[in-house]
Amino acid sequence: MTAPDDVLAELRALRAGDLPTHGGRTLAYVYDSAVPGLDDLATRAHALASSVNGLDPTAFPSLLRLENDVVATAARLLGGTAGTVGTVTSGGTESCLLAVLAARESRPEVAHPSMVLPETAHAAFHKAAHYFGVRVVAVPVDPETFRADPAAMASAITDDTVLVVVSTPSYAHGVIDPVAPIAAAASRRGVRCHVDACIGGWVLPHADVEPFDFSVPGVTSISVDLHKYAYCPKGTSVLLHANADLRRGHYFASADWPGYTMLNPTTQSTRSGGPLAAAWAVLRHVGDEGYRDLAHRALASARLIRDGVGGIDGLRVLGTPESTLIAVTATGADFDVFTVADEMRARNWYVQPQFAHRSSPANLHLTVTAANAGNEPELLADLRASVTAAIAAGPVAVAPEVAAAIGALDPGSLTPQEFAGLLAAAGLGGGGVLPERMASVNALLAAAPPILRERLLVEFLGVLYS
Repeated sequence: MTAPDDVLAELRALRAGDLPTHGGRTLAYVYDSAVPGLDDLATRAHALASSVNGLDPTAFPSLLRLENDVVATAARLLGGTAGTVGTVTSGGTESCLLAVLAARESRPEVAHPSMVLPETAHAAFHKAAHYFGVRVVAVPVDPETFRADPAAMASAITDDTVLVVVSTPSYAHGVIDPVAPIAAAASRRGVRCHVDACIGGWVLPHADVEPFDFSVPGVTSISVDLHKYAYCPKGTSVLLHANADLRRGHYFASADWPGYTMLNPTTQSTRSGGPLAAAWAVLRHVGDEGYRDLAHRALASARLIRDGVGGIDGLRVLGTPESTLIAVTATGADFDVFTVADEMRARNWYVQPQFAHRSSPANLHLTVTAANAGNEPELLADLRASVTAAIAAGPVAVAPEVAAAIGALDPGSLTPQEFAGLLAAAGLGGGGVLPERMASVNALLAAAPPILRERLLVEFLGVLYS
């Protein structure tokens, strides 16, 4: 057996190559409250319940109490009533999956169900459509504001529509869809309306924004992630339904086998009690006043960064973000944002590149948290310096013949060997080892149509996990 200290030392060495999860320098994937001792509390609570199995709440009633407490806290924050119910899931994607599943199961008479969503809705809904056989009707958004168009959304609803989706905010641009008119249009047609508040659900109740929660007539379900702005450890989200009848469709039971009757509220069966216990402990410790303060800090920091970006020549903010997410693009063609991302990485910041999509140009995504409060000047100074360096380097060029060849490829007919060649050309070969600078890789990927990009990255994922 390997000594415990040696095992932990090896793990620490492996972790040394990761992006930092604290300090506000990784502006995607992680959420840092900067509250002293919060991580330690979560770790200890997780350890107390990590071996407990949420598969059967009658065997482990502590988890039943914890889940009901967590759901009640979320419902209270998001305009719930005495009839509001919910389920704790493993993350925002699972919450969205279950919202779609419940909607589909509520309309068994619809042979070919569809859901209406703005083209800016999270990819989790496309995943749900793929898994559950629900057709996506993606409605164009306003090309300047990137907000959903209520009239266009209403017009897209048909007799086959089982769900309408809005985002508060959308991940890509951080803008809030107009919930009230869209929910009203869905209600008039007898269709459910889901509010994807995975990002904003724990922040926007403390911001000056239009109502978006269960106080809005027609809203039937809301997803909100605890491992985002509730600053809980990874692996906890909540899916709320206005009442128990709406929730029933995503429950699963199977007694037609000789073992125990399988009964699941989520896509998982066995569920460790660790993430739930950690979330419960963090929510109890921070409390309502604490979350109000954390939300105000993150919102104020986001405003400072958004306004500061406006003062950097060559950059502009897309749309009018009202929450804590910001998308930044270039105003001209003398540099590209992919190089800016590399330059920021060289200065120990991570900003997330996003490819162009319809009216949205290539941009950099910034997720601002409470940990960014106070370090805005350093971030903006490094962003300005990164733009200067990107201008000096010039835009990444993809040869026209290469772009034409990529655009002509048919992902469905390519062989594994041909995919391997494309991955190598994009800098994604070599056993899955990425180059230190990604601008040229991203430029090649940007030249590929979305369906080809998807296939390339799926193949690359297979290379990584081999």
